Amino acid sequence: MEKSRERDLEILTAVGEGRPLTQRALAERLGVALGLTNLYLKRLARKGLIKIIEFPSKPAARKRLRYVLTPKGLLEKTRLTYDYMAYSLDIYRRTRATLREALGHLDGHGLKRIALYRTGEAAELAYVTLKEFGLEPVAVFDQDEGGFFLGLPVRPIAEATDEALDAIIIATFERPEPHIAELMRLGSPREKLLTLRRPAGEEEGRS
Repeated sequence: MEKSRERDLEILTAVGEGRPLTQRALAERLGVALGLTNLYLKRLARKGLIKIIEFPSKPAARKRLRYVLTPKGLLEKTRLTYDYMAYSLDIYRRTRATLREALGHLDGHGLKRIALYRTGEAAELAYVTLKEFGLEPVAVFDQDEGGFFLGLPVRPIAEATDEALDAIIIATFERPEPHIAELMRLGSPREKLLTLRRPAGEEEGRS
């Protein structure tokens, strides 16, 4: 799903929640600059998806804005939500199939010590797929250490080369090439790096 459509869905969802909403709060939610958020809102208003209402009208009072979802906006939000769910389901199916293929190869070689690199939703999917093979991650690494994930301490990725690991799963739905390069720079062999998404150059050969 295109980033612009994801952004529109996030804005329409926020407006449709019906709670008081400031541009600053929306900017923080979107992770973008305040001025850019203002442009996004104006564009959605021009398309008739939201209404921007000024209040109160007292001359001495500071102008405040209220955002309201229009019937057209509600239909667009429903359509975008459906598209996003279909897109997300497709991602889950493809990434799970890619990882199952790689794990099937590893299982045939009796390799068991597998670690996760990165935490979050993608790592949870990787964990569920590991469980289907009767495997458990022995370590979790990330760029920022600290805390726990799946009951394991999150350790700095630089320590990954100190472990006797059979494989490291790069748990992200984004393109894995930068992470592959990073781990190889730290000393991890390319053949031990598994991904949830096939790297560029491998997609055509396995499609």
